[in-house]
Amino acid sequence: MPELPEVETTRRGIAPHLIGRRVTGVTLRRPDLRWPIPPEITTQLPGQRIDAVERRAKYLLLHTEIGSALLHLGMTGVLRVLPPDALVGKHDHVDIALEPTATEGPRVLRFTDARRFGCLLWQPAGETHELLEALGPEPLTDDFDGDLLWRLSRGRTAAVKLFLMDNAIVVGVGNIYASEALFAAGIDPRKPAGSISRARYARLAAEVKRILAWAIERGGTTLRDFINPDGAPGYFFRELQVYGREGEACRACGTPVRQVVLGQRSTFWCARCQK
Repeated sequence: MPELPEVETTRRGIAPHLIGRRVTGVTLRRPDLRWPIPPEITTQLPGQRIDAVERRAKYLLLHTEIGSALLHLGMTGVLRVLPPDALVGKHDHVDIALEPTATEGPRVLRFTDARRFGCLLWQPAGETHELLEALGPEPLTDDFDGDLLWRLSRGRTAAVKLFLMDNAIVVGVGNIYASEALFAAGIDPRKPAGSISRARYARLAAEVKRILAWAIERGGTTLRDFINPDGAPGYFFRELQVYGREGEACRACGTPVRQVVLGQRSTFWCARCQK
């Protein structure tokens, strides 16, 4: 599943082609993705100018004066800006047509999703969609720090990795980056969240910020289906320290990397470097 860096990379890739442009039409090649696509997408979005492209957690919002198209890439979703006559593939489910500009002809924002776990929904202006209501702070903002993690973790017995991946605590720290941040902070992912000290949470928060920011600059991980909007792969996967490296030597100490399943997700760590 695309994680926060992949979604932010997508946002940065499509935003310059969308902001300031008017939507001239929407083509739906099926009525649903993960959920039914609401009628507002075809009845209200056309004719509106896209004023901003925002990421909230792993969701993308195309903001207009009357409301916002809300998208999630799901497991295999890809957004690309293409000429309107671009060949349509089997899994190209949605085209949002865009007016031409002074420097670029008409374009379509194409949503491709082979497994159809993504979504395209509508958020009226002035409202917050129910999928966004209970989300925690963004990890790359000042609202997220070690004090927040320490305060919210008190009394919690769940593994610290599961705590870090809880979107009500902080959004967008998915499986790959949780494993990587915990390794960088030297924290065993299995430890109870409530047993971690304030000082160690301060380091963990700093590592989350550093690793996510670096992954965004590197274009994400591209472990399976994700590609950048320009078709180029991300390259952060080459710099993963523990994720996906079970049995391989830890890059820091040489100890074989271990794997365990926490919350039905594969977790990787070094038993020597992480305590």
